[in-house]
Amino acid sequence: MKVQTLSCLLLCTLALALAARPDAGGLDAATVAVQELDRVMSLPGQPSYSSAFKQYSGYVTTDEYLGKALFYWFFEATDKPDEKPLVLWLNGGPGCSSVGFGQAQELGPYLVKKDLPELELNPYAWNQAANLLFLDSPAGVGFSYTNTSFEKDPPGDNSTAHGSYTFLVRWFQRFPQHKAKEFYIAGESYAGHYIPQLANVIVEENKKASKENYINFKGILIGNAYMDGDTDLLGIVDSAWHHAIISDKLYSTFYKSCNFSLVDLSPECNAALSQFTALYEIIDIYSLYTDRCELGYPDFNTSFSAQIGRTGGRLDFLKIPMGYDPCTQTYATEYFNRKDVQKALHANTTGVPHPYSLCRNSISNAWTDSDLTVVPVVKKLVDAGLRIWIFSGDTDARIPTTSTRYTLKKLGLPIKEDWSPWYHHKQVGGWTVVYDGLTFVTVRGAGHMVPSTQPEQALQLFKHFLANQNLPSKPF
Repeated sequence: MKVQTLSCLLLCTLALALAARPDAGGLDAATVAVQELDRVMSLPGQPSYSSAFKQYSGYVTTDEYLGKALFYWFFEATDKPDEKPLVLWLNGGPGCSSVGFGQAQELGPYLVKKDLPELELNPYAWNQAANLLFLDSPAGVGFSYTNTSFEKDPPGDNSTAHGSYTFLVRWFQRFPQHKAKEFYIAGESYAGHYIPQLANVIVEENKKASKENYINFKGILIGNAYMDGDTDLLGIVDSAWHHAIISDKLYSTFYKSCNFSLVDLSPECNAALSQFTALYEIIDIYSLYTDRCELGYPDFNTSFSAQIGRTGGRLDFLKIPMGYDPCTQTYATEYFNRKDVQKALHANTTGVPHPYSLCRNSISNAWTDSDLTVVPVVKKLVDAGLRIWIFSGDTDARIPTTSTRYTLKKLGLPIKEDWSPWYHHKQVGGWTVVYDGLTFVTVRGAGHMVPSTQPEQALQLFKHFLANQNLPSKPF
């Protein structure tokens, strides 16, 4: 009772203090007060020359009975945020943090700094073009938490999609000024599952949602997406041979012994996959032509499996994509384990017993629900008229461009504009195919985490996606 009384007094005090604020945007005082509880005023190690955009972070409860709460970090656009769309970014794993990867190592305004647990401004941050919302999902990832064991409530594709939808509905209730904005979902890797599945839930729920809960959903953008178990593995093998990282003999063994359309692979095929995964120890499979981190990688509170065969009817995607500088995941782990950082972000408020980790193997090990393909879901979203762009860094050997091209063929979409180069200033930025209902873009020289390896090109792609404009077909 005392805690509740104290919370009420705090909210009332904030409401009175903020009621006349000129930047409240017509919101009632109570709503502004609740938002201010999540306001991030400054961060340890934040550069002194930071821009004036607002940022918020905190928790949204998604299941009171199971004790689930998802952690978010939101950044307003750098310029005219009221006129910009809202974009939700999701990293994959399953079990990896969108805050720790997407925000801190790829496309967020604040990147972790080399050799120091501090931050630096990202000159190619995507909040130059949109309001950005990073979400640690499902519960248990990053700073998100659950009070129920994975044995009693195992994570999976379906529960993740519905949990993220509940988060969005409740987040919009907390920040109603963003509800009318055009809303998009973007992400990479296993978000090739997360995004179509969440998009499908939004489309279905919007059909029956009240005006208050309707989401102004417009489209999806997915990079190096794991979408189809069969074509993804086939593409990995073909790409590995074409990039000269496996032998003719091993390549032949794959084709003789592997039927990737099966749930259970043969012992010979699994043995061949083990030979492939040995490459993880000597090269960066996520960006073939960049160096590995010589400092070593952080202890993620668990050992990561290098297997990419099926386990329990799914693909194991837990080897973590590296940032470039290849040691950024080490810097990010150090930064988010700082107690002053967690306090500034309103994170780890329940005092979880384990250190912050970019990814949690226990989540993937408990994963019981993973569709072998989301191709039918993507086709449904195409038919629903959503804007859909798929992009692919072409030096990624984990979800290579070859895999994505095989997967897109399964959709059977008519081609409107066939394979052609697009330009980044004077140079070819990659290639693109415009299908009827979907645009596919490659990013030349980019690895699995495109915003890390080719940040300027990634921002260009993002801006054209939001504007629904084809990328430049000529040098400029």
